[in-house]
Amino acid sequence: MSRPHGLLPDWGTKPLPAPPPFTGRNVLRTIGPGIIGLGAAIGSGEWLLGPSVIVAYGPSLLWITTVAVLLQVLLNLEMARYTVYTGEPIISGFMRTWPGPGFWGCTYGALSFLQYGWPGWALASATATAALLLGRMPTEADAGLVVRLGYLTFGACFLITMLGKKVERTLEVAMWLMVGFVGAYLLLIDLTTVSWGTWSSVLAGFATVGRLPEDVDWALIGAFAAYSGMGGIGNAFFTNWMRDKGYGMGATVGYIPTALGDRVTLSPQGNVFEVNDDSLESWRNWWKFLNVDQWGVFGLGSLVGMGLMILLTLEYVTAGSSIDGWAVANLQASGIAAVHGPIFWYLTLIAGVWVLFSTQLALVDGLPRAITDMLWTSSAAVRRWRGGDVRAVYYSILAVFAVWGCVALNLAQPLTLIIIGANVAGFTFLLESLHTLVVNRKFLPPALRPPWWREASVLLCALFYGGFVVLALVQILG
Repeated sequence: MSRPHGLLPDWGTKPLPAPPPFTGRNVLRTIGPGIIGLGAAIGSGEWLLGPSVIVAYGPSLLWITTVAVLLQVLLNLEMARYTVYTGEPIISGFMRTWPGPGFWGCTYGALSFLQYGWPGWALASATATAALLLGRMPTEADAGLVVRLGYLTFGACFLITMLGKKVERTLEVAMWLMVGFVGAYLLLIDLTTVSWGTWSSVLAGFATVGRLPEDVDWALIGAFAAYSGMGGIGNAFFTNWMRDKGYGMGATVGYIPTALGDRVTLSPQGNVFEVNDDSLESWRNWWKFLNVDQWGVFGLGSLVGMGLMILLTLEYVTAGSSIDGWAVANLQASGIAAVHGPIFWYLTLIAGVWVLFSTQLALVDGLPRAITDMLWTSSAAVRRWRGGDVRAVYYSILAVFAVWGCVALNLAQPLTLIIIGANVAGFTFLLESLHTLVVNRKFLPPALRPPWWREASVLLCALFYGGFVVLALVQILG
């Protein structure tokens, strides 16, 4: 029986690889995309936008994070459904739909650039590094130093992508180290120095859906909602990392190796499997690992990371303080140092450097990776270039991103760059949520399609973020 394959060449057919037995050791070996996404999430939403919103409007808005993270995890799993079945990232599925790969490749490529082409996290990380070097919070007069440190931070991200054998695995190891250090530090500080009153207000904020204040900055609130978690096109990046990690049929198509690794053949199209009792059993077992990676690592980690950072901020930063300008990422360090001594100034700044660097690191890989996969899937000419070595495409795009990033570092203050990208992410959520519904209904066999309540949750994700986009546009347009 023929199967619909859309506007790209048909998939191959191979057996679905069985996952390893579901044991604790194998779980630790198999999860990975979730920690990369968490490393990106805690630097954007948790360390910067979350504190900016909560200091301005209070912890009663933390319910937005709860709703956002739940909806993002459900969306991630539905995008992963296509990847586990075909071995292709979800954007390849988008490109199979009308009007075709050229249109959707340009659309999602542009959205990827508009969201992540502004290296605000490198600049924010550089503000913390500048504070360490200066012994004080940087000001407008220190902008030149911050930008130069931003160049170094941005460059360090590119160097890391060249290490190891597989880019995805290199990022995974780096994120475990960075997230582990930052999480342990924040947990220790919050458990030993933060008052019970602050704890109770934060916990209540996560659990209680409240009204939104009047006269809010909807662009800031929309950015907070988008980056409470990964954010926009970044959620689609999960499926690129899942492909390279070898989830489901991803194990049959290859991956993007590092510059120092061995050459690997990356198939431009995926493979699908025949649905039978054996493949359905493997399918269900793969979902056990997917659920741990997304619910246990990314979802729970995003909520905990936001909570730990907000506890520190509310305890030591005065309500109504402005967390922006060239002192971004440093107010928490100033606040805790004023109470407990200068050692906490340095420790908190070091944590800030690492967490913001981790976000920029994930995105330095994610943006070129997504564009590489789009070009690799849709263009035979690109695949023939340099003898079909996908590394040539990936690192060429990485180099262009490096040049542009050095220009963009001079365009605005760090939080401004991040808010621009976050509001693009809100629109992207609307588009990719609806597109995921279409792809899964069109290309997945009936036995693998999601139940109605999962489709409803993806539709709710589109409405949730679409609402913030509309409110921000109405406010901006007067």
